[in-house]
Amino acid sequence: MEPPTNSVMMHTDIVATGWIARLPRAWLPFLLVARLDRPIGTWLLFLPGLWGILLVRAPVGQTVRLIALFAVGSLVMRAAGCVVNDLWDRDIDRKVARTAGRPLASGALRPRAALVFLGVLLGLGLAVLLQLNRLAQGLGVASLLLVALYPLAKRVTWWPQLVMGFTFGFGAPLGYAAAAGRLDFAWAALYGAAILWDLGFDTIYAHQDREDDALVGIGSTARLFGERTRPFLAACYAGCIAVLALAGWVAGLGGWFYPALVLPAALLARQVVALDIDDPAGCLRLFRANREAGLAVGLAILAGWA
Repeated sequence: MEPPTNSVMMHTDIVATGWIARLPRAWLPFLLVARLDRPIGTWLLFLPGLWGILLVRAPVGQTVRLIALFAVGSLVMRAAGCVVNDLWDRDIDRKVARTAGRPLASGALRPRAALVFLGVLLGLGLAVLLQLNRLAQGLGVASLLLVALYPLAKRVTWWPQLVMGFTFGFGAPLGYAAAAGRLDFAWAALYGAAILWDLGFDTIYAHQDREDDALVGIGSTARLFGERTRPFLAACYAGCIAVLALAGWVAGLGGWFYPALVLPAALLARQVVALDIDDPAGCLRLFRANREAGLAVGLAILAGWA
């Protein structure tokens, strides 16, 4: 196996300690390829769906049911997306310090076993999808194209983080459609906000691999903007808050929604100020801080119910 090119060998995204270490060792490659050691990805997939569900202001029983379904669906589909990503990228992952220990890159998991596992995950995802209305089912099936194509984006464009935004942010229009049963301008605005949010935080994430990506010829917005990332990130996050305000206005949220947006805006602004693109561990901390920012958006939408 070719060794990772990054000299910072201790920086890895594998977390094989804690509760995972107490499970049977045969399970470990499947748990790690599904990223169950790092739930932040599930949160970031779930939160836009939460925004979409809450924006509709459906009856409480329906809202709670949909939130539960989206929580399960986010866990399953995030895992499926990770398997697809690692199948595409296993040769590249071997050359990057942060990803060299991933099960498919290291050989701990064979591609055939990963494909079987992927089939199980997609079956579970289908079971969740069938609990939604026809419009949401159609959108959910369409999203699989984004899941399949996202890993290819880094090979052909400098903007894979934007493709990631369309993919991870798809929960917002899907949640809205599941709760409202229709497509309208609020649906589109919310999707736009989710895309901008994802574009920002995934650019932060990509700075962990900036040097390795340059060596293996992978494009990213982190490489594209480099030292100019802070103003780019500020523009992404400011645009996200502005489009969220537009979505709330179109959806008819109450006046408390707008002052409540100050909290997520402040949390996102803090990321812009604190960003150090040469500190991989710091970039990872800022990336993870988006769970709280996304929850704060959900609270702002709830405030708009008043």
